Amino acid sequence: MKKVLLSTLVSTLLLSSFAIADEHKNLTSQEVSTKATQVATKKAQDNRVKLVQEALESLKLSAKAVDELNKNKIDDAKKSIELALGKLETILTAKDTPEFLPIENRIVVKNFIGTSEDVKRVIEDVKKLLDAGKIQEAGELLISLQSEIDVTVISLPLASYPDALKLASKYLIEKHPLKAKHVLEIALNTFAQEQHIIPIPLINALELVHVASNIAKSDKEQALKHLALAKDDLKKAEALGYISSSTTTYKQLEDLIDKTEKEVKGPNKAEKLFKELGDKLKEFKEKILSTHDKNSTK
Repeated sequence: MKKVLLSTLVSTLLLSSFAIADEHKNLTSQEVSTKATQVATKKAQDNRVKLVQEALESLKLSAKAVDELNKNKIDDAKKSIELALGKLETILTAKDTPEFLPIENRIVVKNFIGTSEDVKRVIEDVKKLLDAGKIQEAGELLISLQSEIDVTVISLPLASYPDALKLASKYLIEKHPLKAKHVLEIALNTFAQEQHIIPIPLINALELVHVASNIAKSDKEQALKHLALAKDDLKKAEALGYISSSTTTYKQLEDLIDKTEKEVKGPNKAEKLFKELGDKLKEFKEKILSTHDKNSTK
């Protein structure tokens, strides 16, 4: 499995603002966060990789060929394999054909309800349980320390699947049905699986800052609440391990939120600070998006 932190497949969930509608500008900070999480989840669902019908039909035909070989219907199996290859022709001849063709994706939301201080308290509880030798109880608490949207993408390896069909066809022509069946079975069980992780606290912080910038003049008190919760969400993301504590941009971002809060409390001429904060957020997002684990298995 290839586990990627904020990969390019879902980067649009962070590179664009969720822009909660104007009619929701009077939402409380917690409601903004909840709405942002809901919008991000829906975007991930709506952004499901478009299933390529030809690829799915090809897989069905390959499975049909295996069934036909089990019934010793060699000629039927040959036709099914030929049709399976035909279904891939459009894909294989297309410009910029991907190495892995996404055929399915699944979305799971895990949301830790609580503040950054709540995270720290749970971590302390885990340490105490481990010191007391209560491993299973500590494990249960650790599992709860997740606040993310997981997108798992299942892909068909276009580099090997068509060749497997051709090899199976060759074996059938040479009257080796068992070898053909073996090749098809391997092909039907070889898929690439990639998991993408989107930290919910980061999503919420981005939207809170966005909404705060829009209401800073009309509702100073609520804007300050949004900024305070945004700052805590960033701390929460760090406490949960989604952000390195040594990330320079993160520290600059936290300091800039402090400055913006002070300006909103004063003469409320925070436009330039909000712009600077937006620029730092963009820099921060790009830095996080570049962080990934290249280790993978199939």
